[in-house]
Amino acid sequence: MHRKKKSMMDRHQYGAISLQKIGFIAFSFMLFTPSFVSATEPKEDIWLDSMHRAISDSVLDSAQWFDDFFAIDNAKENQKALGEARIRLAWEPRSRELNEFDAKLKVRVKLPNLKNRVDLILSDEEDDFDNKVRAGREDDINRQNRFNLALRFKRSPDSGLSHRVGFGRRFQYYAKSRYRDKFDVSDDIEFRYDASIYYYNRDKFGADTGFTVDYDHTKHTLLRFNSRFYFRDKTDDWLWQHSWQNLHQVNDKTALVYGVYIEGLSRPNYRLEEYLVSVKWRKNAMREWLFFDVEPFILWRRDESFSASFGVALRVEGFFGER
Repeated sequence: MHRKKKSMMDRHQYGAISLQKIGFIAFSFMLFTPSFVSATEPKEDIWLDSMHRAISDSVLDSAQWFDDFFAIDNAKENQKALGEARIRLAWEPRSRELNEFDAKLKVRVKLPNLKNRVDLILSDEEDDFDNKVRAGREDDINRQNRFNLALRFKRSPDSGLSHRVGFGRRFQYYAKSRYRDKFDVSDDIEFRYDASIYYYNRDKFGADTGFTVDYDHTKHTLLRFNSRFYFRDKTDDWLWQHSWQNLHQVNDKTALVYGVYIEGLSRPNYRLEEYLVSVKWRKNAMREWLFFDVEPFILWRRDESFSASFGVALRVEGFFGER
């Protein structure tokens, strides 16, 4: 499988309740308003395009402002500052819990006046978006994935080692160092790994490490195994997650993802806390920057006596700005 196809599939993969409800209303409006899919209006005049231009321009203007802030007089870079925003809104109802809303935001700004070695990151998650159903994430992970604002430093733009300082997890100040790398085991197998260590002023020290193996099974099918461990100093235990996925590219606009996800803790013993199976249909529709997900799933949780809970995740995701 070519790298171009793999990056496309990765992108397919890749907070108050009031905000989430507003997001769900907007999500429903876009799905069911006739003008949203009207073919009679000129494409450039549809409100969706105007909204995208407005958000993208705002992201790029903010990126340029931040870059100019760090500029040295008479030594400005000719390169334009770039910024990108990723917004995802979701409703993930399931039996026993219909009120499962989720809203994710990530903004990243590249600063050429700092030689592209520093990024400004505003996000609901510490790293990349977690694609797992919200109800299938351990509560501590959901708590960690709150507002984060940080500066990320690298020795060079392509360095695998990065350092962050900022605020996150309910406005705790923190520092974090991370190393990530990848290599090809063979023409069909890619291995990626990373490790992090961090300190939060209330949660104290923590660390996480993980790896991902991608196997190009066929021209349009990628098999993926992911394993991750989190050490939590506050509770002196490990949280572990494993997943198996079959990513199938139906065409240039559509992908199917079959997944099995398990999660557990090391205390009081190394045991399973929950597992989930799902099938996700992901469609790039209407605009090149707009994606829709429909993901039926079944979830079993220890705190629900491992009784099956049936649900479906409905998501809309937009990309704004320039990378």
